[in-house]
Amino acid sequence: MRVPRRALAALPATMLPARLAAQPAPVVDLLLVLAMDASGSIDADEFRLQREGLAESVSHPAVVAAIASKPRGAIAVAMTEWGSPGGAATVVEWMAVRDASSARALAEAIRAAPRSRHSYNAIGDAIAHADALIAAAPFRAEDRVIDVAGDGPDMRSILPAPEARDAAVARGITINALAIEVSPVTRFGEPLRAHYERQVIGGPGAFVMVAETRMDFARAMRAKLIREIA
Repeated sequence: MRVPRRALAALPATMLPARLAAQPAPVVDLLLVLAMDASGSIDADEFRLQREGLAESVSHPAVVAAIASKPRGAIAVAMTEWGSPGGAATVVEWMAVRDASSARALAEAIRAAPRSRHSYNAIGDAIAHADALIAAAPFRAEDRVIDVAGDGPDMRSILPAPEARDAAVARGITINALAIEVSPVTRFGEPLRAHYERQVIGGPGAFVMVAETRMDFARAMRAKLIREIA
């Protein structure tokens, strides 16, 4: 006997036939976690520049065009903030981006998200958090990327960045980085881009993009997103 659609919609998931209740996760071209620095080195004005630059980047017409050029014409994006050891937090849950309207919705979610409070630079723990976020994503994609942006080196991670990176890469995830080089060298005596190349990035085609100043963040992030997507 056929059951009317309205009756099916009213049933709890546990009472639906397995073939109806277990719907496959939507497939997109890319799962992208934006792992943003919210550590104590970034003051309120700098943080606002970073948030606005990120929102501007994800909704830029060139980024939307890059998404549209992909086979499925869609990506899924989540945003985390990191700083304190073990303290990485998801501030924007997974959102699908398919067109200018959904890109604007993501941008508004980024602007509206409350700032998480952190100290230090626990990048390894940020990568581990993003890795778990990808594993639990309500979307599926062959390409999975963690996009780390920060102005300092990995410090005091519970799981050091190279170990977290290697674990994520072993699961088929690529980790890229955006180095905001506000100082010529890090406490380890090397430029931040070199530190990220050695300690943070990994996977096929992994790369570091550089923002020479905080004001340059939006341009660098936009270029980075286009490269990651297209």
